[in-house]
Amino acid sequence: MSHSVVSQKEWLEARKNLLVLEKEATRARDRLNEARRELPWEKVSKDYVFDAPSGPKNLSELFDGRSQLIIYHFMLAPDWEEGCVGCSFFADHVDGSVIHMQHADATFVAVSRAPLAKIEAYKTRMGWKFPWVSAGDSDFNYDYQASFRDEELSDGGITYNYREIPPMGDLKDLHGISVFAKDENGEVFHTYSTYARGCEQTIGTLMLLDLVPKGRNEDGVMNWVRRHDQYEDVPKAASCCH
Repeated sequence: MSHSVVSQKEWLEARKNLLVLEKEATRARDRLNEARRELPWEKVSKDYVFDAPSGPKNLSELFDGRSQLIIYHFMLAPDWEEGCVGCSFFADHVDGSVIHMQHADATFVAVSRAPLAKIEAYKTRMGWKFPWVSAGDSDFNYDYQASFRDEELSDGGITYNYREIPPMGDLKDLHGISVFAKDENGEVFHTYSTYARGCEQTIGTLMLLDLVPKGRNEDGVMNWVRRHDQYEDVPKAASCCH
């Protein structure tokens, strides 16, 4: 790495100048988070049913007794044998945070279109413990812009991240996060969804790498990321999430 090297006094002055920008970004993030919490809600009227290890569950039951639900749309299609590399990278960060989310009145669940048997097999391979259910027999992933039907692909445009984009080849699943709330009457509301790079703020590894001189050290978006059991002797390629 080639970089300027200065005296401690000069370094401290440069660091204080950067601190001003960091404080501005922190305050801007606080305002953004407040605006997100103030978003209006939409009532969920459709009865979505998911295949879970303990049997069929509807959306309300996924809350598991809490008032908030965070769903990660995990890219694992019915005909895939393993999950998306980028989604797997995200999933590596989840298990340690689940207990903390639960004590903040939030439940985390991953959802994919793959059948439950494939989900369970991949989850076991990767050593994850978080809840993960199948939406293969419901409209859930389609309604929340994470999956796309054949006719959408053939029409030449899909709606993703709140805009129309060209299909990504024959890819029928993309990643995202959807958030729901349940009121005291048991009614469920959709409060927020985010997609694409909107999800990266939840990935601790990226936030830590943003602190080091090489940053994320990318030739392409997350091109160095692998499933955690596939890091050795694998050539670089772009993540399937991007």
